[in-house]
Amino acid sequence: MTEQVIIAANAKYHLEGILTLPDSKAKAPAVVFVHGSGPLDKDESIGGTKLFRDLADGLSEKGIASLRYNKRSLTYGKEMVEELGGNLSVEEEVIEDAIFAANLLKEDIRLDANRIFIIGHSLGGMLAPRIDLEGGDFAGLVILAGTLRTLDEVIMDQNYDAIKYLDESQKELYLPQIKALKDTFDKVDKMSDEVAKETLILPSNHVYAFYLKDMHDHPVKEYLKKTKKPVFAIQGDKDVQVSVEKDFNQYKDILKDHSNATCKLYSGLNHLFMKAIYGTMKDLMEEYKVPQTVDITVLEDIAQWILSIK
Repeated sequence: MTEQVIIAANAKYHLEGILTLPDSKAKAPAVVFVHGSGPLDKDESIGGTKLFRDLADGLSEKGIASLRYNKRSLTYGKEMVEELGGNLSVEEEVIEDAIFAANLLKEDIRLDANRIFIIGHSLGGMLAPRIDLEGGDFAGLVILAGTLRTLDEVIMDQNYDAIKYLDESQKELYLPQIKALKDTFDKVDKMSDEVAKETLILPSNHVYAFYLKDMHDHPVKEYLKKTKKPVFAIQGDKDVQVSVEKDFNQYKDILKDHSNATCKLYSGLNHLFMKAIYGTMKDLMEEYKVPQTVDITVLEDIAQWILSIK
């Protein structure tokens, strides 16, 4: 069963959402879905895929409710740029709405307020421990293809990976642009907040230096180290947007002494936990255009893990 809901109904930036409920009279555990980068809809639609819709439908069959909603930057992108400009950070773009969503679930008498979880994908997975500690207060964290590196480190790796498939003349064209971007990124931490808020570094995405500086000032790695919540961190081994060596293995290392943490790597799956068709950054968007659904083993593992947390 699904219901149309409003996230942050009394706030300036209220958002449309879908609450999916299992067919059960018992109070159900529930999850809040938190998106990756970019202006994404409630299903996290990317090309021919809908990761959040797939997970919501599958989890409901296992007795788990879920809440998914349009990302603020999708619904109010223009308004946010006009109002915040260079002041925009992940606090306004992601964190506030995830906490609003968590509170909405905790107030629903049909749900178990003590078993509200976060499922964060990509950027959402990266921020999950911070969202939890800044007010989400979840029963557990499910991190899908997250990273503990800075966002600019990941962007640089993706750029270098993309150009390695080009011929030499094309590389000569793009390498100076990539180097210039790195030079800009390297200056961010040396900027004052005031300068960072006035420095546009990714014009096509309206990203100012302060967006990155704020994330540098709130290292996600430190939030993960502090958490005592159960954690399930997973990744596909054919993911070209984050790295097994630099990302997944770092989660494993930091969580190795955590009393209730599990890390699992899935063979043959991409960043969306679907079958990797091309497995290269060059063909990434072509791969995502192919209609696929989330791998059934991933879905079952997430459900089993959530249901194991009492």
